[in-house]
Amino acid sequence: MGDWVLLLLGALVILLLLVGASAKPFRFLGRLGVKFIIAALVLFLFNSLTTVTGLFIPINLMTASVIALLGVPGMALLVAVQHFIL
Repeated sequence: MGDWVLLLLGALVILLLLVGASAKPFRFLGRLGVKFIIAALVLFLFNSLTTVTGLFIPINLMTASVIALLGVPGMALLVAVQHFIL
């Protein structure tokens, strides 16, 4: 099943290279990818610095996406949910 996905993605890339595509969607995806990586690093640093307090936010796709899309308010939201609800 995974071979078909790779084949389809490869065909899509070749098609876009032949036909040409606007760089705007790729720039958006690149920025979003960088934001996800930064969000994962922020979560790692937060978890490293708060070992004394026992507050731990798991690093997964949902928590990284909240921080990547919302920024500092997203981090505050995750801390509040972890501290008060869970």
